[in-house]
Amino acid sequence: MPSQNATTLNAASRTESLDRLRAATAENPLDVLVVGGGVNGAGAAFDAATRGLDVAVVEAHDWASGTSSRSSKLMHGGLRYLQMLDFKLVAEALRERDLLLTRTAPHLVKPISFVFPFFKRVVERAFIGSGVMLYDAMQSIGRKRAVPFHRHLSHRRMMNVFPALDGEKIVGALEYYDAQEDDARFVMMLVRSALEYGASAATYTRVVSYLHEGDRVVGARLRDEETGEEFDAHARETILAAGVWTGDQQHVAGATTGLEVLASKGVHITVARDRIPAVPDTGIITQTEKSVLFIIPWDEYWVIGTTDTPWKEDPAHVAATSDDIDYIIEHANAVLDHDLTRDDVIGTYAGLRPLLQPVKDAGGASTKVSREHTVMEVEPGLTAIAGGKYTTYRVMAEDVVDFAIKDVFPGRPSMTTVVPLIGAQGFEGIRREKDAIATKHGFDELRTDRLLMRYGTLLRDVLALIDEDSSLGEPLKDAPRYLRAEVLYAVRAEGALHLADLMLRRTRLDYEVRDRGAAASEEIADIMAGELGWDRATRDAEVGAYRAFVDARLAGEATHSDAEAAAAVASAQEVPRS
Repeated sequence: MPSQNATTLNAASRTESLDRLRAATAENPLDVLVVGGGVNGAGAAFDAATRGLDVAVVEAHDWASGTSSRSSKLMHGGLRYLQMLDFKLVAEALRERDLLLTRTAPHLVKPISFVFPFFKRVVERAFIGSGVMLYDAMQSIGRKRAVPFHRHLSHRRMMNVFPALDGEKIVGALEYYDAQEDDARFVMMLVRSALEYGASAATYTRVVSYLHEGDRVVGARLRDEETGEEFDAHARETILAAGVWTGDQQHVAGATTGLEVLASKGVHITVARDRIPAVPDTGIITQTEKSVLFIIPWDEYWVIGTTDTPWKEDPAHVAATSDDIDYIIEHANAVLDHDLTRDDVIGTYAGLRPLLQPVKDAGGASTKVSREHTVMEVEPGLTAIAGGKYTTYRVMAEDVVDFAIKDVFPGRPSMTTVVPLIGAQGFEGIRREKDAIATKHGFDELRTDRLLMRYGTLLRDVLALIDEDSSLGEPLKDAPRYLRAEVLYAVRAEGALHLADLMLRRTRLDYEVRDRGAAASEEIADIMAGELGWDRATRDAEVGAYRAFVDARLAGEATHSDAEAAAAVASAQEVPRS
C-alpha cells in the first residue's frame, strides 16, 4: 500500500532523500538505486517502488531536463513503424497508449486526432488507408477501444476539418486518433508517484563514481550540486537510465562492456494557434524525405516538428540552428494554404533521441535486446537500459527492473499495469466538478480544462492555495496562461528548486511566449524567493542566469551549424553556480 507520508517534491523532501541516501551503507544498502531522472529512470523508480523495494532515484539536473522534456509530446503507436513491418512494436505501443488513456494516467494523456493529407488520389488513399486500417485493427484485439476509428475524408470534408490545408495540392485525407501529453510534467508525476510508494528522489545530485566490491558495483558516490558535498550511497542493484549520457556513465563506472548510444537531434517550433485554423484537438501528420512532420495542437499554440539529424556535439548543449527552423517551416508550408514565416515562430526547442547501436564488446555479458530498447548488465550489479520510445516507457521500466532484481528479489512482479499515477484516482469525479470549479474561481473553460489536464485530482491542492490567499488565483502578469498559485505549488509540491526548473519544465514559458518568459521571470522569481528563502542577490542571480540562457539559445538559433549553436548555448547555464 502507498505510504501515508507526504508525496510532495520540494526542498525539504530532497533533504530527506539525501539523508536516506547517506544512510545507505554497506550494512544497510538500498535495494535499488536508479541513476537518471528522465522518463526511463522515473519509470524504473516507480516500478521498483510499487514492488515494495527500497528505491532511490537521482538526477544530476532537474527531472526530465534532457530528452524527456523535448519530445513531440505524443503517446502514440508509431504509425510509421508499420511501414517497417514492425508489428510487435506498434502493438505494444498501442497497448501502452490505451492503458495510459483509460487507467493509469487519464489526467495526463488525452486523445488527439491527426489528418493525413493525400497528394495522389488513388495510390495514397489505398496505401495509407490500408496501413491505418491495420493500425486501427491492432487497437481492437482483446480490449475495448480507447479512441475512435479512423475515417476517410473527402476534399470538402477535409477542408471543413482543417481549413488551413492547401486545398489545391491536397486531394483528400484520412483522419485517425492517437494521444498527447506534457512530457516534462509526466516525468515529474512519475517521480511523485514513486514517492507515494516510499521511494526517495533527489535532483541536482550527480554520480561522480561507482562503488565497487571486487568487480561488483554496490552503489555510487554522489555529489550534492547545491552544496558540493560528496558522499557514498550503497545499493544491492544499480540501474543506469541515462539516455544519451549512457556512454559517459559507463565510462565513469569503468565498464569494459556497455551500450553504444548515438544521439539524433529533433527540433520543434511553436506558432500561435490562430495562425493555422482547424477544428479543436486536430493536427496534421505528413511524411518528409527524412522523417515525419507533425503539426500538433497544444494549448493556445501549435507544436511543429521534427528534424532527425546526427548530433556530434556535447549532449548538454543541444540547440536548434537557423537551418533547422527553416527546414520545419518549409515542410509545414508544403501542406498549408498560407505560408508560415520566421516572424510566426514564437519559440523553439531541441532534444536528442538516444539511438541504440549494436552492443559493444559484449563478449559473454548478459543482455536482453528488443527492436527498440536494450537492457544489459554492463558490470555485475550495474544494469543499463537505453533506446525505446516515450510511449513504451512502462514496458522498459518493467524490463530493466525485472532484469536487475532477478537474482536478489525473485518473485516480485511488476504492478504498474494496475497502479495509476498520482492524480489519476478519482479523476472522472473531479472532471464532473468542472463547471462548479470554473464558477467558484472565475475560470473560463480553457483554463479549467488546462488545470485538470495538468494536475488531475491534485488540482484540489492548487485550489486550496487560492482559498487561503485569493491573490494566488490571479494570472501571472506577463504569462496569463498560468496562475500565481501554480508557481507556488511547483515549489511546494513539484520539486522546482531553481527559476529555470519552473520556466522550462513546470511551465513551458521558454517556448510559449515570444520573449521566452524573460518578462514573467521577475514575478515568478519573487514568488519562488518567498517560498525558498532567497535573498535579493540569489533572486537576481536566478533571473540573470535564466535570461542569459535565453539569450544564448536565441544566439544559437541564428547560427547555421550544430557546432556554432552548441558553442552559443554553452556560454550560459540554466542555473547560477558560484
